[in-house]
Amino acid sequence: MAGPDPAVAQVRSAVRPGLTGDDRPVLVACSGGADSLALAAAVAFEAPRAGVRAGAVTVDHGLQPGSPEQAERTAALLRDLGLAPVLVVQAVVGADGGPEGAARAARYAALSGAAAGRGARMVLGHTLDDQAETVLLGLGRGSGPRSVAGMVEHRRTGSTDWWRPLLGVRRATTRAACAAQGLPVWDDPWNDDPAYTRVRLRTEVLPLLEQVLGGGVAPALARTAALLRADLDALDDLATGRLAALSCDDGLPVAPVAELPAALRTRVLRGWLRDAGIPDLQAVHLDAVDALLVRWRGQGRVDLPGGAGVVRASGTLKLVPVRDGGGPPLHHTTARSPTRERVCDQFRGTGP
Repeated sequence: MAGPDPAVAQVRSAVRPGLTGDDRPVLVACSGGADSLALAAAVAFEAPRAGVRAGAVTVDHGLQPGSPEQAERTAALLRDLGLAPVLVVQAVVGADGGPEGAARAARYAALSGAAAGRGARMVLGHTLDDQAETVLLGLGRGSGPRSVAGMVEHRRTGSTDWWRPLLGVRRATTRAACAAQGLPVWDDPWNDDPAYTRVRLRTEVLPLLEQVLGGGVAPALARTAALLRADLDALDDLATGRLAALSCDDGLPVAPVAELPAALRTRVLRGWLRDAGIPDLQAVHLDAVDALLVRWRGQGRVDLPGGAGVVRASGTLKLVPVRDGGGPPLHHTTARSPTRERVCDQFRGTGP
């Protein structure tokens, strides 16, 4: 007996390990486009064999004429695939971040709300081509190495677990999988609108790079992201260990942190501030706090998002609370250890 079409088999193979290795229910985010529809069909086929309950969510952004009807057509198709429950959720699109950013934020909020209370992982249909576009955007915007490292297959934000099993699958493969299964693909007109940055990357920049460099650009960008991500994960782990060893109840000792290489030092600072509950940290904030360590000229308090601040006093970086810009430092929850206590005792009260 002949097996499935090669494109169908490839998409199914991509989702199978994540279903057999985790028995939590899943919800597939599906717009009706080729990527998410091929993903939904693969999950619908593989999930029962893995003993995993699988449903789907389609989001109505309410931004195009006929969007409620399109959402209902997609939902009906998903039910025909055997997915249950199939939810149609409304996204409340604001104005912050421009049209692309606002729609994306609203979509993720709607999807996260759908997953809440169901104990389900949210499955997204981003492909290798989406990964390549993300890497190019990060490079062009100078957003830092994490941005260039692209998307990860598994990520948790808040209470939602996001799973992207198709990051190694090409966009052409998902479309071929839909065609092989007779699935009617809905092509969002916004995906061809050159007013959007990603559309121009997809239709102009990447084809030009393919022509100039002789092909293979998208896989090369995705491979670069994976290599960079492995290095960044190792640095993050090292920084977590250094922070646990160095953080004291009354702050962060200047001398041993200042001696760290910049790549570790800034990660230690970021972890220290995030552990204290400082929201929305940006590079400009980290640079100002880092200057208290390595470019010390007697400068005063560094203001942080949320109203707290950091000062340097007695050889220690101290967090000061919102209420009066002074007083006792905010408390961290870093576990104590004999080594950590010796470090804190050694540097406490020394230096400017």
